[in-house]
Parts: sequence; structure tokens; C-alpha cells
Amino acid sequence: MSAFPLQIITPEKIFFEGEVQRLIVRTTEGDVGILAKHEKYVAALPSGPVKITMADGTERIAALSGGAVKVSPERTAILANAVEWAEDIDVDWAKRSEEDARRRVENSQNQQDLQFAEMKLQRALNRLRVSSMQDKK
Repeated sequence: MSAFPLQIITPEKIFFEGEVQRLIVRTTEGDVGILAKHEKYVAALPSGPVKITMADGTERIAALSGGAVKVSPERTAILANAVEWAEDIDVDWAKRSEEDARRRVENSQNQQDLQFAEMKLQRALNRLRVSSMQDKK
């Protein structure tokens, strides 16, 4: 399988930069697989897993907290709000974050508080889901 350059960028840093064989991202329309020489494509990315098959054939999974993907036949870039490798997720912290977010949802006083709490809950649930995906590899 041919490799292509992938770059994953957050507001703080370049999270990943390297050659990959395949990328699977969750878009707002469903999961999309990207291979070398893919047609031009742009999509919004909600919180979800990012599955990467490295150039050497190994697989890595990351938890993405929203962003966008831009694909061209030459390269692919993901602009992410936040992202972390599955093996780096602190599961205990993610569980506490989920509990806190559920409390915030229940106790929200207005629409803005509710939206913030729901985003926090989505991120915590995504991190837990992605962490368990790593365990199953």
C-alpha cells in the first residue's frame, strides 16, 4: 500500500507528522477512509476516533475532540481542537470528567451552560471509548 504525508495540528503544537498508509476519521456524515492519492476532500470532524495505519503497517488510535480534515492527492491535514493517543488517555481522569459533565448537564441553568456541559460529556465519552479501542487491539 502506498504511503502519504499526514499532519495533525492542534492550537498548541504539531501533534503528528509523518507518512501513513491509511487514515480513518469520523466526520459529521460518518466514517471516511483516506488512502494515498485520495480526491480533494474537506470535512468537519466531531469528537471521535482517528485510526492511523503507519507506513510500517502498525496501527495507532487517537481521540480527537473536534476539528476538520483537508485531503488532497498529495497530503492530508487534520486541524484538531484537541487530540491524544489512546495509550496516553488517563482513564480515571476521563471517568471523573464524565461524572462532572453529567452533573453539569443536570444542573445547567441556561442553554450556554447546557451546551458546554454536553461538549465536555462528549469529549469524556470519546476518550473512554477510544481508550477501550486501544485495549482491544
